[in-house]
Amino acid sequence: MWAVFAVLSAIFAALTSILAKVGIEGVSSNLATAIRTLVVVILAWGIVFFTDAQSGIASISRKSWLFLILSGLATGASWLCYYRALQLGEASKVVPVDKMSVVITLALAFIFLHEELTVRSLVGMALITAGTLFMAL
Repeated sequence: MWAVFAVLSAIFAALTSILAKVGIEGVSSNLATAIRTLVVVILAWGIVFFTDAQSGIASISRKSWLFLILSGLATGASWLCYYRALQLGEASKVVPVDKMSVVITLALAFIFLHEELTVRSLVGMALITAGTLFMAL
């Protein structure tokens, strides 16, 4: 089931890039990010209340709170940089560079989560990097 959600995530991420590039025209990238974030916040909390998941807030550990907050800060920084890059560059060049996050994630997962780096993942990382350079240059 994870694969279905991963494919849907990719589709929605692609739509996000195209819709953002059109919507950001003539708008401050910071303001555009704030508007996008507000929509995401309303949607996410709507889903939480619709599914009655808010009751789990009290059971969240301090460690989880810390890492969820840090993740939120990283997301915010990523979105601010992404929208500025979209405003300044072509979506067809910005998006591949942004997707280098796949390579960085694999490296960080190896370093911090002790996940295995296989020959397959190393070849994939090299291909993604080469493809990104090919598309962005």
